[in-house]
Amino acid sequence: MEQRPLVEMKGISKTFGAINALQNVDLTLYNDEILGLVGDNAAGKSTLMKILTGVHKADEGKIYIEGKEVTVNRPSDARALGIEMVYQDFALAPNLDVIDNIFLGREETKNLGGLIKVLDKSGMRERGINAIQALQVDMGQFDSLVRFLSGGQQQAVAIARATLYRPKVIVMDEPSASLSVKAIQRLLELMKRFKEEGISLIFITHRLPDIFSVSDRIMVLRAGKKVAEKKITEVTLDSVIKLILGLT
Repeated sequence: MEQRPLVEMKGISKTFGAINALQNVDLTLYNDEILGLVGDNAAGKSTLMKILTGVHKADEGKIYIEGKEVTVNRPSDARALGIEMVYQDFALAPNLDVIDNIFLGREETKNLGGLIKVLDKSGMRERGINAIQALQVDMGQFDSLVRFLSGGQQQAVAIARATLYRPKVIVMDEPSASLSVKAIQRLLELMKRFKEEGISLIFITHRLPDIFSVSDRIMVLRAGKKVAEKKITEVTLDSVIKLILGLT
């Protein structure tokens, strides 16, 4: 049976002044897969994903979710479509605690006496703790300010925030940049588990062995253009490096 795309980005172009960040780029993500997105610095990887998640708006091109054309003008549009992104710097508020960060910008309320709405602090705490525990990460005190947490713990907060509402797609942008070797291995296992649970992922990293350990397909960008998109079984580490550097 032919696999139907979950996400399609077609003819995406983006300029910043005189810089052509993306030039007519296509991307396809299928259900239940991990797509490795690689390229050298300034290849356009993060820009492409920021267009998918509503941080930037494309100059040209279209986005389709499950075959339907959609408009993504802001991050809230992407979230409504089931698309979340975990940024390299985790995008956390360092002076807020774990639970407040998980619900930042999406605070939940409850009715008080049927007349006014107040923050549902107990409900958010329960859901936040459950989201962290589902990641099997030792967070210590949930009341701790995020700035006192380790890199792996901070990433767990960012991932818990991304998975809270069961997204269809999670974009991981250089998620292992500030992690220990042990935390990186735990992250890769977590990504595999997300795939098994029906979440598709786009994985951006310069650590090519990590791409080969978890990805189903790989897409290579160079200088804002797509130069390859293949099954991971069709390429080698050496061939991907050559594609990234333009040696083929």
